[in-house]
Amino acid sequence: MNVTLSQASFGWAEMRWLNRLLVSAFPPEERPPFYILRLKAPKAADWWLVRKDGQRAGFCYVVRNEKLAYLFLFAVAEGFRGRGVGGQTLRLLKERYAGRNLFLAIEPIDSGAENNAQRVRRKAFYERNGFHPLRQWVNEAEIIFSLLGTGGQIIRADYDALMDGWRRLFPAYRVTFAIGDGEAEERLSSLDESDTDL
Repeated sequence: MNVTLSQASFGWAEMRWLNRLLVSAFPPEERPPFYILRLKAPKAADWWLVRKDGQRAGFCYVVRNEKLAYLFLFAVAEGFRGRGVGGQTLRLLKERYAGRNLFLAIEPIDSGAENNAQRVRRKAFYERNGFHPLRQWVNEAEIIFSLLGTGGQIIRADYDALMDGWRRLFPAYRVTFAIGDGEAEERLSSLDESDTDL
């Protein structure tokens, strides 16, 4: 199996394909507008097209600077799931961003969530592929996510530097990007509507 990464070229057909996969793979509340993703690449993010044996099989969107590489979005097209494409892609990303702290955010395990079984499977997939829980959380667009990474904990100042340009793109939507320490599950259980420390 030959899995490769190449920078998205953003030709018309490719953009339509990327947007369709983005819409089908992510719920609206977790999906940044396509035009913003396009605007940030390639200056502050890498939009990788994943190919298997030459065919479009998925994409990765990595927000990066000199210290961090944040796997912000990762989707494998339906016909390629369960065929090793995801694991091979993560291996390529770890090679590509060697020397940077590579991390990602996932929905926390929550037995009360409708999709908890999916959350458990997703976490296990990343752990099988070299990511480990960082015991940190992020609040992005009012959603709390657990962090997994291949290195050590993410330093708040480094995260803030990475995401500062994103904050400025969303002022009208009041989207926040904040990071904290402690299990996301614990953070979720302690949140109430008056909590403003995010």
